[in-house]
Amino acid sequence: MLSFYSLPLFFLSLAGLLHAKSSDGDSVLVLVENAHKKDFSLFFDDLKEQGYSLTFRAPKDEKPAVVEYDVPAFSHIIILASESKNFAKDITPQSLVEIVSGGTNLLIGLSPKQTPLSSLAAEFSLVLPPPGTPLISFFPERKDPVSVIPIDASLPSTILPAMSPVWFSGVPFAHGNNPRLVPILHAPAESFAADSQGGADVLVDATEKGGEGLWAGSQLSVASGFQAAGGARVTWLGGVDMLSDKFFKKQVSKAKSGNARFAREVSAWTFQESLVLRIDSTTHHLVNSTTPEEHYTTNDNIVFTAHISRFHPKTATWEPYSGIKDLQLEFTMLDPHIRTALPAVAGSPGTYSVTFRAPDRHGVFKFVVDYKRKGWTHLHSSTTVALVPPRHDGYPRFLSAAWPYYAGAISTSVAFFVFSAAWLAGESREGKKAKGGKAQ
Repeated sequence: MLSFYSLPLFFLSLAGLLHAKSSDGDSVLVLVENAHKKDFSLFFDDLKEQGYSLTFRAPKDEKPAVVEYDVPAFSHIIILASESKNFAKDITPQSLVEIVSGGTNLLIGLSPKQTPLSSLAAEFSLVLPPPGTPLISFFPERKDPVSVIPIDASLPSTILPAMSPVWFSGVPFAHGNNPRLVPILHAPAESFAADSQGGADVLVDATEKGGEGLWAGSQLSVASGFQAAGGARVTWLGGVDMLSDKFFKKQVSKAKSGNARFAREVSAWTFQESLVLRIDSTTHHLVNSTTPEEHYTTNDNIVFTAHISRFHPKTATWEPYSGIKDLQLEFTMLDPHIRTALPAVAGSPGTYSVTFRAPDRHGVFKFVVDYKRKGWTHLHSSTTVALVPPRHDGYPRFLSAAWPYYAGAISTSVAFFVFSAAWLAGESREGKKAKGGKAQ
């Protein structure tokens, strides 16, 4: 029976279960002009309902500080001041790169205008079109300006589920050759980047030049993610209007747009609510044993086990996860000597195990798990062990492959013994002749 004092704690814990939680913290700094704060009220209200603590700051303000005593003061930063050309000293491309390296997640909106954020995009291998060339499309036919485009999002991706079309207005960008980039939403195939006042002229000029200089097609993106080596996530939006109240309420073909759902899914991925994995522990031991060894002998049969969990935002807990189908283990010394699948163990959630035979080569080896998939947390684990040759009494007494050598050695010894015996037991003819001469 619950006591009077335990009732408040019970309801507080129950209320906590109703909100999504980030695996990386709930403090959010929002950089937005005071005059435009009300334009994103629905987006901010949704974040508050999910349990996030929002702190607002103008782009030129220096307080609250982003970093205090070399420690990030916020778990996440949202930059919606896409057209601002002046930021405080702690909001520069170099400082933001350092913040990401320190583990802070970023959600950044861009603008067709040239701003410091345009320079920051290049640090993340994003290639922007020339300034003043937003994404435009004349299809489908609509009353809105050609730069306000409904983008089909009916095909699910790693980060986004299938949803209603998403309204977009802003600048597209192309991906550089960086495997850490994660495409989220592509531009329509019939769209292109150009001045909205002279879009048709751009197509004519590009056609005459064989398509040179034309930014067009679904190879462009309007929303992309980036996952840093340290685990921090960065999401780039081609336009902040995707998160505005105007586009949240705007209809597409007499139906509600998917912008609200898009904002929820993108923020959940950026703030590390979704697709978050971790390796809880790894163990290794010999077959028929449970104790890890400091060193193993060549050709030993070794069992390696990894325990993996996934973050559950509704309960803010880590739960065992067995959904990885292509996990691998490498047993390396400079180069992988063994690369094998690391399958999930049936009946043991979150447990992955494999048994393999150690190579016939001694040295310092590593058990390496390195799982990298777009959108998911990068998993990396490395454990060093020594692989030694057998002891002098660890070899078998006789080797079946060496019987020809054994036979050769034995036959040589026997032949030598027989020859020696025959030599010593035989009579000398010279001795007989000498005895005969003395008798005469």
